[in-house]
Amino acid sequence: MQKAENLKEYRGELKEALDNDFLRTTLDNFAVSYRAGRANAFKDIDTKALIGEIASIKDKAAANLDDLYEEFKRNAEAAGVHVHYARDAEDANRIICEIAKATRSRKIVKSKSMTAEETLLNHALEDENLEVVETDLGEWIIQLRHEGPSHMVMPAIHLSRYQVKDLFTDVTGKKQEPDIEKLVKVARRELRQKYIEADMGITGANFAIAETGTIGLVTNEGNARLVSTLPRVHVALMGLDKLLPDMHSALTILKALPRNATGQALTSYVTWITGENECLAASDGKKEIHYVVLDNGRSELARDPLFSQVLRCVRCGACANVCPVYRLVGGHKMGHIYIGAIGLILTYFFHGKDKAKNLVQNCINCEACKDICAGGIDLPGIIKEIHTRIQDEEGHPLPSLLLGKVLKNRKLFHTLLRSAKWAQKPMAGDDGFIRHLPMVFARDHGFKALPTIAEKPFRDKWPDLRPDVANPKLSVALFSGCVQDFVYPEQMEACVKLLEGHDVNMEFPMEQSCCGLPVMMMGEKKAARDVAVQNMRAFQSGAYDYIVTMCASCASHLKHNYLKLVKGNPRLESLAMDFSSRVIDFSSFAHDVLKLDPSEFRVTGTRATYHAPCHLCRGLDVHDAPRELIRTAGLEYRECDEEEVCCGFGGTFSMKFPELSAELLRKKLDNVEATGADVLLTDCPGCVMQLRGGLKARGSSIKVRHVAEAMADNRK
Repeated sequence: MQKAENLKEYRGELKEALDNDFLRTTLDNFAVSYRAGRANAFKDIDTKALIGEIASIKDKAAANLDDLYEEFKRNAEAAGVHVHYARDAEDANRIICEIAKATRSRKIVKSKSMTAEETLLNHALEDENLEVVETDLGEWIIQLRHEGPSHMVMPAIHLSRYQVKDLFTDVTGKKQEPDIEKLVKVARRELRQKYIEADMGITGANFAIAETGTIGLVTNEGNARLVSTLPRVHVALMGLDKLLPDMHSALTILKALPRNATGQALTSYVTWITGENECLAASDGKKEIHYVVLDNGRSELARDPLFSQVLRCVRCGACANVCPVYRLVGGHKMGHIYIGAIGLILTYFFHGKDKAKNLVQNCINCEACKDICAGGIDLPGIIKEIHTRIQDEEGHPLPSLLLGKVLKNRKLFHTLLRSAKWAQKPMAGDDGFIRHLPMVFARDHGFKALPTIAEKPFRDKWPDLRPDVANPKLSVALFSGCVQDFVYPEQMEACVKLLEGHDVNMEFPMEQSCCGLPVMMMGEKKAARDVAVQNMRAFQSGAYDYIVTMCASCASHLKHNYLKLVKGNPRLESLAMDFSSRVIDFSSFAHDVLKLDPSEFRVTGTRATYHAPCHLCRGLDVHDAPRELIRTAGLEYRECDEEEVCCGFGGTFSMKFPELSAELLRKKLDNVEATGADVLLTDCPGCVMQLRGGLKARGSSIKVRHVAEAMADNRK
């Protein structure tokens, strides 16, 4: 659970997690095997279509929660089940404690339920002097250790078999061996007696079917079936968001749930329960069944046009499986009770902004979670929205406030960048890097070298570079972003060189500025909107076929976020739609539009590997174009492990969480060096900054360049 009072304390907790080698190794191994397992599980399925269908089912259910609840209650009660509506967590716990009291239940067995974790049900039951035993192996282990789950599906993934061996030795009073099969047998032997003795069984529910009053349980261990079968009383605690109209809807979700959670085609047990059923332990031979349906803010979420998509979550935990930050620090630091990207969001809605305020800043915005979500939820977008909302409620930090004000004023921003060129002189080396950082920055940022501001920005060079094209077939506007304009103008020059001779008329609108993504990442939404409008105005007057940008992050932000930022203003919405429709990244333009041919390039055979920027491969769904361009340019492409995993830059993330950024960079560079490549290519100046600075700090001979630079060098 989150206890940090401020960001400094939270960073201290993250540091402790980073020092846990076992945790990182375990999560690393799982992340790699999960990716392969999931791909195999979905290989014969149209994944995007399935995700779209699930999103549609859940959206319709969220829009009709009241009606679905009434239908579910009516049909479940007709089948002999008692149905209770719980307004909030306290109400749910009170209802369940009263059921225990009324049924004279003293001993309770539970199967894994995130909803019960959400309400802290075990604490409430134990306060009533009831004996509660978790029966899921992982949940039982963490209950014995008095911990919360570190993953929604695998709650004890953070523990080694040796730790479990020591725990079981203490619990049983007998020395146990660190053999997983033997440890499982110990748990089975200890828990079987608890099932037999239990008066009440408590489960969650993955589905609540309105048309029949049925609930569905999805498990791998079969413990939920025993919990719901053996005791004479069964209580199922479920969120309102589990309501679905019919069995077809549940089966559609079931098609994705295990595949996305663990890479399994189907779990070992899927249990459907409709109405009271036979129970030999009950005096009348019938089991007493209660369904407790928890609201706890879900109705309010369902009415919100933006946040209602949160209710699409099927609790598969996949957003954690692919999150590079979770992979480093685990669920105890990447969540409160719910973990991963959805955990950052649910923490705000279910447990309050005090628990969420540090967590929501720990999103690197790589979009891996959005890319894999079974419900198609825009997880990083919602996290940013919550970050903004918390800052609006509690006050904006001075650094982000100042950055927002500077970026809104292009002339001021560019003047400061020009001034920085002179201010950096005492620290600048002659190799394009800052020799040493001021002490205030040096302590945590020594893992990479930082670049100097260029002697002459691209905008000052443009009048001399601009080609004169007599009969252009295409007209494009170049969008540089601030980094390529003022730090890496040579990347823009390479783009101009490549486009020359292809009958492309190029323009560089001088009123353009930073794309605004950095302030968006810092929760300054209003400033990001103002910057967006400024840029759209800068390109409004030209009749451009394309707006080409060499920065993947800029391209994704311009294309997907500008319209969202101006939503509600029809005139600006129209402008944003026109602007965004013309934005294209460099690789797609060079490969798909210009169709550059190998005959235009010298074959050098230079060994080149590639890093896929997050906002290119996931933000824009561009995968093949840059790799094919590398081959087109006469280079020998060498595939790198985990090419599409984040390099750890994340814009302001690397400044806010340098220890996490450094670890992500270390992994990336280890993989790069293992390829034996001479040059590392990528499509984003932010990634170039991170990767080049990291290799410089390592003393590596590998060069880091933009794909366009390597191509321009080899052009005949």
